Formats: sequence, structure tokens, C-alpha cells
Amino acid sequence: MGQRREARERAVQFLFQHDLNPPDNLEEALGHFWSSQRAPALADDKAAANWGEKVELPPPSTQELATRIFADKLIHGVLEHRPGLDQKIQQHAQNWDLNRMAVVDRNILRLAIYEMLYREDIPPVVSINEAVDVAKRYSTKDSGKFVNGILDKIKGELSRPARGVK
Repeated sequence: MGQRREARERAVQFLFQHDLNPPDNLEEALGHFWSSQRAPALADDKAAANWGEKVELPPPSTQELATRIFADKLIHGVLEHRPGLDQKIQQHAQNWDLNRMAVVDRNILRLAIYEMLYREDIPPVVSINEAVDVAKRYSTKDSGKFVNGILDKIKGELSRPARGVK
């Protein structure tokens, strides 16, 4: 899996968690989230040899740091622009109330729309493809089509090329 895909998946996971249980302190919650992402994988590697012992986490690798930096930018951007993102979803999700949507689909849409509207370094078609793939992996069998339909409508409203970056 590519580094940016992994970052997007982690961002959706955090946004899902944030949507259901908003923290009092965002930065503290992000720190805890990232620790929880590392601990199970490292603990599994050492489980056979150190069963029952607390596992010391080594410093994050360069790749882990790059993933976190990209994901954190996405998370902060989505949370900063969430009311407008939700308005865009409502505008294009015919017969769907935002609060009745699957929480994972809602957050995948928020992330992709944020990228399409505010991240000119990411082509909109990349945001759509990534969102559809993440929806297929983490949501229902119909979520990919649902997410694609809404994002495709939004792509049609953009004033920038769908396949290019600025």
C-alpha cells in the first residue's frame, strides 16, 4: 500500500473516531491515536518472544513520520472546513440526511471533498479514486458507488482541471 493511501486510511479512521466521540483536546487525541496505531503492529512482532511483557516502542521510522504528517494535514483541514464540506455533501446527496449516512462514508466524503476543494497539489480524480477504494475496503458493498456518485457531481463544479495540479 502506498504511503498516501495509508495516510488517507488513517485520516478516515481518526475522523470516524472524532465524529462519534469528539475529543476535548485534538492534539492529545491525535497523539494517542498515532500511538495506538503503532503499538499493536510492533507488539505482534514481539508477542511470541515477550508474551506478557510491555513492549518499548522505537522512534517512528521516516515513512511513519511522513504518513503521519500527510494524514495530520488532511485531518486538520477536514475539521477546519467541516461545516462547508457537510453542506456540499448535503447539496449532492439526494434523499440522504447527513446524520443517517454511514459514519465511515460521511468521513470518506469529507476527506475527498476537502482534497478536491482545498488541496491543489492533489488532482481531483486521484481524490475520487482513493475515496472509492477506501470506501470499498472499509464500508458496505455499495459504498464505492455512493461515494463515487457524490464526488463525481462535485468534480463537475470545480474550476480547476480534474487531472492536474497547480
